[in-house]
Amino acid sequence: MEKPPSSRVLTAVGAAVAAVLGLLVSVFGLTAGSAEAVASGIHVSNGRVYEANGNEFVMRGVNHAHAWYPNRTGSIADIAAKGANTVRLVLSNGDRWTRTTTSEVSSLIGQCKANKLICVLEVHDTTGYGEDGAATTLDRAAQFWIDNKSALAGQENYVVVNLGNEPFGNSNYAAWTNATKAAIGKLRTAGIHHALMADAPNWGQDWSGTMRDNAASVLAADPDHNTVFSVHMYGVYDTAAEVQDYLNFFVNNHLPIVVGEFGNLHSDGNPDEDAIMSTAKSLKVGYLGWSWSGNGSGVEYLDLVNGFDKNSPTSWGNRLFNGSDGISSTSKTATVFGTTGSPGTSPSPSATTAPNGYPYCASGSSDPDGDGWGWENSRSCVVHGSAADTPSPSATTAPNGYPYCASSSSDPDGDGWGWENSRSCVVRGGAADH
Repeated sequence: MEKPPSSRVLTAVGAAVAAVLGLLVSVFGLTAGSAEAVASGIHVSNGRVYEANGNEFVMRGVNHAHAWYPNRTGSIADIAAKGANTVRLVLSNGDRWTRTTTSEVSSLIGQCKANKLICVLEVHDTTGYGEDGAATTLDRAAQFWIDNKSALAGQENYVVVNLGNEPFGNSNYAAWTNATKAAIGKLRTAGIHHALMADAPNWGQDWSGTMRDNAASVLAADPDHNTVFSVHMYGVYDTAAEVQDYLNFFVNNHLPIVVGEFGNLHSDGNPDEDAIMSTAKSLKVGYLGWSWSGNGSGVEYLDLVNGFDKNSPTSWGNRLFNGSDGISSTSKTATVFGTTGSPGTSPSPSATTAPNGYPYCASGSSDPDGDGWGWENSRSCVVHGSAADTPSPSATTAPNGYPYCASSSSDPDGDGWGWENSRSCVVRGGAADH
């Protein structure tokens, strides 16, 4: 749920901002986004987001409230089945909601990888800081990422670290710039070199232009020059002109931008979702709709599916996934996952038996719950390319990229994830073996 802004007037770009950017060009010979990122994993270059191999990556996906629905991890596979290439997951550092554990972070990353989704992880406890007394600071959120460094290590190709959700409300939002720079610096000093995502203040909507006017200096302050900016578009963006003006500013100034949240309705106004999606497509800007399911407090209309059922889309879900400029027609899977196509398609069409010894299903309809296992000819079968399409017993690495555990005793809670050699491992044949 997004907080209505105290003002619905977007500040103009202004001659002062243009003058500062022009000075950068004339004095230093640089555009705002010209500093090059280290090409390790997902990274920013000249205002665009790239994979390590240089392939440009445009996010198309949705948000999922994991922190509030920790038992709904199956939603990750369901989101992938709808054609998304990215999922943004709500986590908590424990200051406001139940803390997301390191093993959970590892498991979520593994599930994203198994379903060919780039994983954007965010701390939600920062939402509306300065206005909402229950919210925490970006510094506290940064410490959460440092505490979970072991789960993030080696995942730079697959994970974007979203510093904190909507880190300032409509009070004291001018502090956003220094707080964001400090959080980025804290992570880089700690050795976290993932692509970072910085949410805007004003409950994410940046009606004050604070992020817009200071994004260049924040990017320049990142030692890795690897920060993506995220605006949340709700009632402030109720006209095409407002959407276009905001996104074009970033693109024209070579500053990386995504629409990290947006909806088709909201309590603070009626966002122009058509303009958001069409403008994002034309500018090759990423977007992530809010949210999969489970919204409350009067904004249930933001659910994309009813009751976490992928086969029961809402009108908003149909619009986002299947409408003009929607996910199904514009999403492209990250090349780090290979060229096997969309989830549920077969990487080896001629094969009749899965690596785990079970026959492949003749039809995906044999798997009504979407877990990768079907039932045909009075026995279990495996859906091609699914979570159940596991490797042979001699493999040392699970399909999700994590090593197999040497001993199942490494998994005391029986969730399929163990801990060996200071990192997560997968129990062979367990729930995480996909």
